Amino acid sequence: MSQIASQQNPRLKAVRRLHGRRERTRRGCFLAEGEDLIAAAEHAGVPAVEGFRLVGSGLGNDDFHDVERSALASVSTLGSGTRVMAVYEQRWGPALGGLCVYLHGVGDPGNVGTVLRAAQAFGASCVALGPGCADPHSPKAVRASMGAIFATALARVEDLDELPGERVALVAGAGEQLRGPAEDDGLEVPLTLLVGAEREGLPADVLARCERLAHIPIATHSLNAAMAATVALYEMNRRGGRRGGQDTDTVPAS
Repeated sequence: MSQIASQQNPRLKAVRRLHGRRERTRRGCFLAEGEDLIAAAEHAGVPAVEGFRLVGSGLGNDDFHDVERSALASVSTLGSGTRVMAVYEQRWGPALGGLCVYLHGVGDPGNVGTVLRAAQAFGASCVALGPGCADPHSPKAVRASMGAIFATALARVEDLDELPGERVALVAGAGEQLRGPAEDDGLEVPLTLLVGAEREGLPADVLARCERLAHIPIATHSLNAAMAATVALYEMNRRGGRRGGQDTDTVPAS
């Protein structure tokens, strides 16, 4: 492939525009940076639309463009720069059972990315995003996902009726104590775990449409959204072995 030396190269300008949510939405693409994320995409069988690597690094594949260090650093969102990056297509689908995680108003991209990572780790079938959620394809969310963005199904949800199965809302200090499915529960019965923003939680109209309210017993007032979702997914998985059916092998994080 070609070698790029100028920071004003049209291909690099197009990559730089992907830093913005509007451009990511318009193009249906996103940027992933770093060797771990590129390896995770390859492991998941997700091809790059276009790739860029530091001259002489040998990273990526033969289709990746070789880029001089200063030019590559000019489009990196990492303070220390990167040796490889690639553009990928966004993949959206319907909200899937058996165990779906629904986020409502979770505006921190790091939390969204961490929930994706937890969903993959505990075999959730899908992460569904409702109103007010951060873009899961933003640079911060993609980094926080540690590659789960390539392996976890994503859905946009406008109405709660799109969510699969029984709806269980996480509410600080309210409802029953969160429990995993009993040993003899049918593991194929779909369920959606609903998680709201750290301060506001889930709005009243969302809670009114849930079959169950549940809380995580803790000594403090609340957990942030990512921590709450991770603990809840562990508990839902712990006794019943509920899994979403996806391959949860991961590329180790460095």
